[in-house]
Amino acid sequence: MSELYSTEFARRNISIKTNYMAGQASGAVLVTYGETVVLVTAVSEKSKRGNIDFLPLTVDYQEMTYAAGKIPGGFFKREGRPNEKEILTSRMIDRSIRPLIPKGYFHETQIVATVLSLDNENSSDVAAMLGASTALGISDIPFNGPIAGMRVGRINGELVCNPSKTELEAGDLDLFLVGRKVQPGTGGNDYDINLVMLEGGAGEVDEDVLLEAINFGLESMRPVIGLQDQIHQELGQEKRSVEPVVVDEELERQVYDIVAEQLKDAYEIPYKTERSRKLSLAREMVTSNLAATDDSLASGLRTIVDGLEKTILRDMILKKKKRIDNRSYTEIRPINCEAGFLPRTHGSALFTRGETQALAVLTLGTSSDEQRMDMIAGEEFRTFMLHYNFPPYSVGEARFLRGPGRREIGHGALARRALLPILPSQEEFPYTIRIVSEILSSNGSSSMATVCGGSISLMDAGVPVKDVVAGVAMGLLKEGDDVVILTDILGDEDHAGDMDFKVCGTKKGVTALQMDIKIDGITESILRKALYQAKDARFFIIDKMNEAIAEPRGEISIYAPRITTMKVKPDRIRDVIGPGGKNIRQIISETGVSINVEDDGTVTIATSDAAAASMAVDMVNWLTEEAEVGKIYLGKVKKVVDFGAFVEILPGTEGLVHISQLARERVNKVTDILNEGDEVSVKVIEIDRSGKIRLSRKEALGENV
Repeated sequence: MSELYSTEFARRNISIKTNYMAGQASGAVLVTYGETVVLVTAVSEKSKRGNIDFLPLTVDYQEMTYAAGKIPGGFFKREGRPNEKEILTSRMIDRSIRPLIPKGYFHETQIVATVLSLDNENSSDVAAMLGASTALGISDIPFNGPIAGMRVGRINGELVCNPSKTELEAGDLDLFLVGRKVQPGTGGNDYDINLVMLEGGAGEVDEDVLLEAINFGLESMRPVIGLQDQIHQELGQEKRSVEPVVVDEELERQVYDIVAEQLKDAYEIPYKTERSRKLSLAREMVTSNLAATDDSLASGLRTIVDGLEKTILRDMILKKKKRIDNRSYTEIRPINCEAGFLPRTHGSALFTRGETQALAVLTLGTSSDEQRMDMIAGEEFRTFMLHYNFPPYSVGEARFLRGPGRREIGHGALARRALLPILPSQEEFPYTIRIVSEILSSNGSSSMATVCGGSISLMDAGVPVKDVVAGVAMGLLKEGDDVVILTDILGDEDHAGDMDFKVCGTKKGVTALQMDIKIDGITESILRKALYQAKDARFFIIDKMNEAIAEPRGEISIYAPRITTMKVKPDRIRDVIGPGGKNIRQIISETGVSINVEDDGTVTIATSDAAAASMAVDMVNWLTEEAEVGKIYLGKVKKVVDFGAFVEILPGTEGLVHISQLARERVNKVTDILNEGDEVSVKVIEIDRSGKIRLSRKEALGENV
């Protein structure tokens, strides 16, 4: 029998219905938020497949077009590969849930969130995150929840919980954060809510505002955390037992004796390739010594070696106060920036920080190059695209090149969000902009290198950006009261650490941030210190970037299209286009330009040839020119009647030359002076209220056209 639970969440009712759909799933709930409805299921295989020693978790968030009353486009007319919104939402749910499934649980698990109805005001990702937590909570799948996700906006300086799409567009903050219930609580609360995951963008917002927004969001989650507690108490199944990862102490001692010194020596090597080679040799040494005749030990040995590596690195940083490359906790790796080194691209930058290197290449296009995003919430046209590529050679590997995965989509979206606030408006700079970031070498913070390289490439291309954006990745190691925050983390520090916190922004404020946390107990003071340490790093990096290029170039590349924008009256658009597109095709054919006409009468002409652009502008002006009283035109006789002749003086614009206005002397017959097809100079002598035009050949005689 189905059960319905509901509560108020951010000024609106949200409900969770159980035992209603997908009865064969391990856990399934239907979440309704306004008129947004999401079905979330959780399924985990009953037995482990093979000798795996990791959690095979898959999260799929999918938006069905019928949810918004739409039919999919394309030939097949059905949903296909996931769009960017679906990929990013799947990643957010995965990043939030994965750390909360106990270590040692290795059963294949899948979360599927399906959007069944969308009202465009209540966020489907908020509903999906709540549904994922609830479905896991009532299932027999081990899960250290509950969690809840919510969005925080700021409109006119006021923080708003789960703002509508319209409110978000009017504000300067868009944070999606996930919190987890932790007991016992402090400060008189029954429980605390700790930050689990954070993703968002901002319009150069101050660090104190971000801290306030995070605290506001976590406290606002209490209604849906409490609702889940009620559901779990009444309906929750007994959780499957998880065999604790028991390490054989004798085996652990043997591993330590064999490779501890080699691992310590490896972490003294500042260069990744050489360090990785030595770490690999140490792992092979363990396997050859202890698992040569017993394959069943391989999995346990991997766990021991991995744990030993983390322990050695953490001890080195926390106790010896030493990092792999001998930097201080706040020191940034050596930075080198180059702008404009690719001769034929519209903008380029090579950004190198330590062993991480990103090549950012920018291309300018016209409105016809805009990206059309077909979402169920409606179409979105993007004039700024940022694509992140992570080829295998960047980490010294050889494998097949595939299309972008979830990681590439996620890193590209973060970098795009970071750069958006500094871009000029379309009115100021009517170009479509595409940046491609090729990661040439990676040892941590490649997405932040993309932000820095992208910012330099914008200036190199002559895009009139408002400011310079830089990004830095912060790490955390926490053991008891010992807390160390690391600036500009390496890949190994990220792997062994407790937090990955990426912060992007200008010297005025933060534009984007992303945080993943592996432990509880990230306090406000830790967050504050991390944010302000990141701010200092950001300022330092921006100063280094300014040494390469301090402001946008005065001119765009000679190889980039020049865009000329002009306005015509909306009722004259048809004259520019012509019957069946005849006129616009003629302009393109004769000038070679690219031309686009908007519904509001905006005409954009793009070409790298200034003379061709001028010619196209003249042709558009001629097609849309309005007749003026007193002006003389060279027209063509379209029709002759007894009382005069109709002359076309402009495309689609005709006037009447009365027989009395044909000549200075008396004219008995119109055809004595004019015949159809004749070209004749005429003067506009009157335009009446209805728009009828009176012309005179007599007054134009002797005057130049």
